[in-house]
Amino acid sequence: MPTVSVGRDRLFQALGREYTQEEFDDLCFNFGIELDDVMTEKAIIRKEKLLEDENPSEDEEWICKIEVPANRYDLLCLEGLAQALRIFNGIDPIPTYSAANISKESMHKMHVKPETLKIRPYVVCAILKGVSFDEARYNSFIDLQDRLHQNICRRRTLVAIGTHDLDTIEGPFTYEALTPPEINFVPLKQMKKQRASELMEFYKSDLKLKKFLHIIEDSPVFPVIYDSNRTVLSLPPIINGAHSAITLKTKNVFIECTATDLTKAKIVLNTMVTMFSVYCERKFEVEPVEVTYSDGKSFIYPDLSLYQMVVPLSYITSIVGVSLPASMVASLLNKMQLHAEHSVSEDKQTSFIVSVPPTRSDILHPCDVAEDVAIAFGYNEIPKAKLASLQPQSLNQLSELIRMEIAMLGYTEVLTWILCSYKENFTMLNRKDNKATAAINGNPRSAEFEVVRTSLMPGILKTIGHNKDHPKPIKVMRIFNVIFLVFMFSRLICLIIKEF
Repeated sequence: MPTVSVGRDRLFQALGREYTQEEFDDLCFNFGIELDDVMTEKAIIRKEKLLEDENPSEDEEWICKIEVPANRYDLLCLEGLAQALRIFNGIDPIPTYSAANISKESMHKMHVKPETLKIRPYVVCAILKGVSFDEARYNSFIDLQDRLHQNICRRRTLVAIGTHDLDTIEGPFTYEALTPPEINFVPLKQMKKQRASELMEFYKSDLKLKKFLHIIEDSPVFPVIYDSNRTVLSLPPIINGAHSAITLKTKNVFIECTATDLTKAKIVLNTMVTMFSVYCERKFEVEPVEVTYSDGKSFIYPDLSLYQMVVPLSYITSIVGVSLPASMVASLLNKMQLHAEHSVSEDKQTSFIVSVPPTRSDILHPCDVAEDVAIAFGYNEIPKAKLASLQPQSLNQLSELIRMEIAMLGYTEVLTWILCSYKENFTMLNRKDNKATAAINGNPRSAEFEVVRTSLMPGILKTIGHNKDHPKPIKVMRIFNVIFLVFMFSRLICLIIKEF
């Protein structure tokens, strides 16, 4: 699961109240994420460098490290986390994202050349108008790009994001693929022009960018994006141009995502614009861009339309395992950013028309809807029940009964590997191998996994050997399978080591 680090004070300010660590831990758990740790930025650095802890000073910022599901791209930044938790708490309604109502003639345009088919064939674009950046928002914007690059973009191999100050460039834009010597520009954070072929050598010593060079360096053509003045915007997936770099003063942001996977490119673009359209002059509004390919086909991005699916109430309750009224299910789905309307069919079956917003690309199937109902309802509130079809084997039932009785006598069960070394299984137990007893691993990864155990004794004695310093008596047991070449049976071994 990805771990997102956000400033505690800024997050609590966005949530509208202060939380104790225990309260915030409970909120995260109820929402289906996990608060991993809360520590200062300097403490995080000290921990990474294995240095001794120091008492934090009053001016140090506290950081919340939160584990989020890998498919919840909307939770990879503070803006998405705060919005999701506010909706979950019933503070805010589900936002409605929209494309600016402008004519097709007035839209900015991106023209795609046929040569891009040789390397990265797709591009999607959008514009955030009237953005208000401060240092924290700007850093969050850059961090979200990095997290998306590491996550859904698969280290930029599937999608690469470029962000530009729209006021420094002029459309229409072109997406091309040219030979490296033909591409010449000033890369981000540099001062002089370099050819793309030179950049490949230049960035081999760069700790951050050298890991992306392999994506295109062996290709005869490199992807490149130009504006109408032939100013290079970016050399995806490596580096943007310095000319169009965004700053704290940027008001209009042009976002382009080049890709080998169009579906993921759309998800990435939607995530970027929905998370930061909250800072636009017109909240939750995004200006679209028309992308025209060499075959004449044109598409308008981003696609912020709602995806709808019909989910029966009976299906949801059967998955969750709790009988819930329709009104409650609709309310629970709203808490998870899914707008739901219930209707009754002619056969009197209640169903929900669930509208999935562009932020929830993880909702692909009715089972995902049922999962969100279970999360909002609370996993701890779902009663435990054994399936009627679940019939345990008699041997397992006997093992459980024996295990329970012996545990109540004060024994601790140890968990040991079913594989062990040949020496532990025979020589150390003073047993001879007749070559017809143990199943031997023909290609063991190490000496510890040479044979399948024929006795539980090696694992138990090994455990005791590692715990000799513990107070006596040491009372341990192990109930599990041992394997012979001809048959398998369960054996119980209880061992008491008393202090002499």
